[in-house]
Amino acid sequence: MSNSYRKDFPIFDSSENKGLIYFDNAATTQRPKCVIDAVSDFYKKNNANPLRGLYDLSGRATEAYESARHTTADFLNAKDCEIIFTRNASESLNLVAYTWGMENVSSGDEIAVCISEHHSNILPWQMLSQAKGAKLVFMECNPKTAELPETELDKINARTKLVAVGHVSNVLGITNPVKEIASRAHAVGAVCVVDGAQAVPHFKVDVKDIDADFYAFSGHKICGPMGIGVLYGKKELLEEMPPFLRGGEMIEYVTREGATWAELPHKFEAGTVNASGAVGLASALEYVQQIGFDEIVRHDNSLTSLLMEEMNRIPHVSVVGSENPEKHCGIVTFTIDGVHPHDIASVLDSEKIAIRAGHHCAQPLGAYLGLPATARASLYFYNTEEEVRIFAEKLRNVRRWMGFKD
Repeated sequence: MSNSYRKDFPIFDSSENKGLIYFDNAATTQRPKCVIDAVSDFYKKNNANPLRGLYDLSGRATEAYESARHTTADFLNAKDCEIIFTRNASESLNLVAYTWGMENVSSGDEIAVCISEHHSNILPWQMLSQAKGAKLVFMECNPKTAELPETELDKINARTKLVAVGHVSNVLGITNPVKEIASRAHAVGAVCVVDGAQAVPHFKVDVKDIDADFYAFSGHKICGPMGIGVLYGKKELLEEMPPFLRGGEMIEYVTREGATWAELPHKFEAGTVNASGAVGLASALEYVQQIGFDEIVRHDNSLTSLLMEEMNRIPHVSVVGSENPEKHCGIVTFTIDGVHPHDIASVLDSEKIAIRAGHHCAQPLGAYLGLPATARASLYFYNTEEEVRIFAEKLRNVRRWMGFKD
């Protein structure tokens, strides 16, 4: 893949970021000019409340918003009415917990989650299990390979009501067998909720093929704006669920005594919507599809292979998870003997290298692995081999800069 894609990202050309090596893409990606322009153009040309006004400007805003929904539906191979716009994946997962969960989970039921989940895919189910008297069951990954053993899937049983799984771990980069997990869930009458925040930026996702009941992701991790997220839900489930938030636009009719709800998807989109965010997200999805996921996967694997090869040559540096670069999805989490991950990040920041350090919003995983904090470098298609080599060169010096003799 040509590195010419970098020219599409204004942040790399700004004087403030001259020489920046940005390796924190698992937290948030950068935005191409087309996404920035799409958001700006909405406010310049179509700024009005969608769905409400009977005048032309509001009509154009509505058309832009619903067109973004259609683009998103096509991206996931879903129906337009199955796409709910939210603020982020966290809100999407909470929506499921507070609506489907509160209506369907009872005392004695079990909720199965992976130990490797981001807090956003643990805390809603903790809340739900505590509120309903259900039991939260953790499926544990192999500490060395990061993979989910087949035997752990046996924890999905007749008592299981819901299974929550991350498509790709934000710490280990491993891709979980979500299609098999969904099949296991359905075999016992449970629903499957997939957190796709780390998956959709890196490979093609087909919710119909996975047969997920719910699938969530955030726009800001796939070159889209912050503050826009997506929940896909099967139509028949969404129709049965009560609203998550109540207010303007999600109603059909209101009386003194009660209300009836609008049809999908508007039942779940109360108040003034983030129309510019949806438009920006659609632009991002189109941009990434133009690059092509085959190319993105190839680039991910190539850079990750180079990064891990370089890191394995450095004494005292240990990569967490699989030894196979193709199972990292561009995410390489690591430790350095004797150096706290926060210090690693601070030292590299002084060299204009941005990585993430800490528990990565996955503290149960850290406790399970005996690694309460780690450093994480995460790559995307606009990163280069040159950046990887510079990173490795600086990483080699971290212990010396911290006062170690070897």
